Amino acid sequence: MTNMKRRQFLTLAGAGLGSMLIAPRIVFANVETDRRFVFIIQRGAADGLDTIIPYADPGYRALRGSLVIDDPIKLDGTFGLHPSLTGLRKLHQDKQALFVHAVASPYRERSHFDGQNVLESGGTLPYERKDGWLNRLVGMLPKSRGEAIAFAPTIPLALRGQADVTSYAPSALPEAPDDLMMRVGKLYDADEQLHALWSSAIETRALGAVNAQRKDAASVGRTAAGFLSKADGPRVAMIQTSGWDTHSGQQGRLANQLRALDALIDALHVGLGDIWKDTTVLVATEFGRTAAVNGTGGTDHGTASAAMIAGGAVNGGRVLADWPGLSTGALYQGRDLAPTLDLDALIAVTAAETFGLDPEETMRTLFAGGRFDAAISDIVRK
Repeated sequence: MTNMKRRQFLTLAGAGLGSMLIAPRIVFANVETDRRFVFIIQRGAADGLDTIIPYADPGYRALRGSLVIDDPIKLDGTFGLHPSLTGLRKLHQDKQALFVHAVASPYRERSHFDGQNVLESGGTLPYERKDGWLNRLVGMLPKSRGEAIAFAPTIPLALRGQADVTSYAPSALPEAPDDLMMRVGKLYDADEQLHALWSSAIETRALGAVNAQRKDAASVGRTAAGFLSKADGPRVAMIQTSGWDTHSGQQGRLANQLRALDALIDALHVGLGDIWKDTTVLVATEFGRTAAVNGTGGTDHGTASAAMIAGGAVNGGRVLADWPGLSTGALYQGRDLAPTLDLDALIAVTAAETFGLDPEETMRTLFAGGRFDAAISDIVRK
């Protein structure tokens, strides 16, 4: 690429990088039930230690360094909520949200693609299964005349399978992933002029994206609520969010991500109105991040993370955790929050309790070979 072409690209980038951020995408499935179930996936490995903060753990400050949050929203004597999650704080106070910590799928490596495959397929190994647990859940529920609708270019793995799904892709520019932006940026490290232009473009992108990200997320929440609230509308939805891979500059980036997620859930809450009382929203990610901050103010790929469950049907107001601690000896492989609760079991129990299904049958159908954890129960009100 010549310098002129590079400069032209950078000019376009400075003007358009904000629009290249993609809004969350929605997938719907229609079944005969009064209950609503929404699965929100956080693609990119969200940092559970900065979402549900173990502020009372002696190892927290030593490991987190520049990422320490001094003013978490205290949930109990051990854990606090990130200050950006003000809507979830209110739901927690109203006992309509609960948080689950040190939770993980069976996956123990650190590849986004493999981790998301295990999370969505319900397998124990990457690419072990071709269909998804959410599709199998739809298959357990009474049929309706409607079919699933995916508002995305492709159907996410979690909803692939025997249940019919139709996809719709609105016209939009494709997302520019953070790792791509970092790789492109390295092309200009040795060029003083181009490096300055690229840095300026990235700053413009970040500043312009904050409000747009929150507005886009709220818009998606309202859209999903509009469909889910219809008398003959879908009852199951999956919403895909991205941008959780915070290898650098995590403090500001994660705060923006969490504000957008909070806005999305708040828009669902408001948009569903009275139907919120019959709704369960489950938020999960493929794996967590390292316990210690890295040299660029971020964190790297880890193991256990945090999950969030909200909704008027949720038995909330608590934090569910078998806390392993953050001492050196307690960390998984000496670097990660150790997993003590099973994400598969959490999903199966939450889904079963939402729809009045047999939990053991649900576990066998969604996650063959999975096992129940006695600590995970009473997630949804009967």
